[in-house]
Amino acid sequence: MRKYEVIFIVKPMEEEATNAVISKFTKLITENGGTIDKEDRWGKKRLAYEIKDCTEGFYELLYVTCEPSCVAECDRVMKINDSILKHMIVKNDEE
Repeated sequence: MRKYEVIFIVKPMEEEATNAVISKFTKLITENGGTIDKEDRWGKKRLAYEIKDCTEGFYELLYVTCEPSCVAECDRVMKINDSILKHMIVKNDEE
């Protein structure tokens, strides 16, 4: 098991729809054997540049402990989800 930081930007929607997208990914991680160590919601922020015709986005940061296969699946699903503007998954080497 390794530690990762998963950050993603959800396109601006209603609060319930945003929460549904976030819970979809937390559920995906836990169903694949990972654990959510910490969840940090940064909230709605203005983007530095326009992404997919959006000037704002909802930032979410997850600290996760899981296997690399779980991260690969999460990355794959984030790439094909239209609600996600950008995402990044980084291995956390700090122990």
